[in-house]
Amino acid sequence: MTLARLLRTRYRSLRLRLLVGVLAWVLVSVAVAGWGIQQLFREHIQAQLQSELNIHLDQLTAQFQVSEAGEVSLASAPSDPRFSHPFSGLYWQIVVPPQDGHPSRQLRSRSLWDARLPDRYPGLRPGHDLRTRALGPQGRELQVRVREVDPADGPYDDLILIAAADQALWAEPVSRFNRMLALALGVLVLGMALAAWMQVSYGLRPLVRLRKRLAALRAGRAERIEGAFPSEVQPLVEDFNQVLERNAQGLERARQQAGNLAHALKTPLAVLSNAAATADPALPRLVLEQVEAARRQVDYHLAHARAAAAVRMTGLRSPILPLLQGLVRVMRRVHAERALDYDLMAVPEGLAFRGEAQDFQEMLGNVLDNAGKWARHQVRISARRQDGELILWVEDDGPGLSPERAEAVFERGKRADERTPGSGLGLNIVRDLADLYGGWARIETGELGGARVVITLPAADV
Repeated sequence: MTLARLLRTRYRSLRLRLLVGVLAWVLVSVAVAGWGIQQLFREHIQAQLQSELNIHLDQLTAQFQVSEAGEVSLASAPSDPRFSHPFSGLYWQIVVPPQDGHPSRQLRSRSLWDARLPDRYPGLRPGHDLRTRALGPQGRELQVRVREVDPADGPYDDLILIAAADQALWAEPVSRFNRMLALALGVLVLGMALAAWMQVSYGLRPLVRLRKRLAALRAGRAERIEGAFPSEVQPLVEDFNQVLERNAQGLERARQQAGNLAHALKTPLAVLSNAAATADPALPRLVLEQVEAARRQVDYHLAHARAAAAVRMTGLRSPILPLLQGLVRVMRRVHAERALDYDLMAVPEGLAFRGEAQDFQEMLGNVLDNAGKWARHQVRISARRQDGELILWVEDDGPGLSPERAEAVFERGKRADERTPGSGLGLNIVRDLADLYGGWARIETGELGGARVVITLPAADV
């Protein structure tokens, strides 16, 4: 396996993707926070150093004195002992301007030893301290704070007071702090990485348990996924169990249909076989009858198979008014000798069935044919949409049925009157197909005095 393929395979891991995302965010966040903390500390140290230099300048300002002879001196040495140690990194200097032909002079801290700080500082203004940088003893870079002072006594117009500190005085604390900060942030990153790994592992544990349940299901050790799962996973488990139940029901229904079809065809085939063996003169008529019986059985089971497949399809939409109008035209020809009135006025336009048009025709065709057999003068069809369901009523003005007979006629092979032609499969097909689509069918007493068949089916979106 190549490296690229290995990386692609690893990247498909949900655990790895979560860990990589969390760690990347942790690293970026810690890096930005560390940089910000470092900058804040650096600015704090520099501000502290400038504050210290300002204090030293204030001490120099308060302690220098000028005699009548023009001699500049300090009443007392600055309090910081580093001013007394050569090249300690902390320095002061007072620049005395030239006077009466004498060149400029400097009063310096002992820490400067034989070195001097620069005398001139462009941009220096009275009353405003100047912050700048300069080279000091041994070529070291210094932070410098300069102040111009006008002595109240003496011949000088102004004196320049200078306090300076080696960059190392603040660079070393910053460097030490950076090392400690890096160590602390490193420990923090490791702790957060461990916490992220534990959190991801704990969070994905239900998925590991679900995978084991699926493995048991695939191996045949279980029939459904058992156990409680988090609220984010439980709906998926319930939907999956519903799919398993539907598949099991579909498989059981298919087995029953196959058995019923085999049993239904066995009798016609046996009759044909016996008639052929005995050379029955009525064989042609018998063949037609048995072939018709076999055809009805095949049509019955094919309708079930087609409806079962259509239920699993999406996007089906069959407008019902054109289908009912076509069925009514057929029924008027079938029952032409009786001149029945088929009323479709209570079926509004726009209603649609969420399923196959053939299945709708199969159900309503059986119901309308049955109503046409029993109606005296009129068959009325009504429909409406309610709560996502399509409700249809087909009623006639015939003799009607008792509640016991109304339920019995839905059983396979049962007829309301044995003297009336039929196979006893029509209403059974209606109920079975409606049930496959998640609906139902029943018979009740209608307003016309006869039977009224009520069917509910899934409605398609408008």
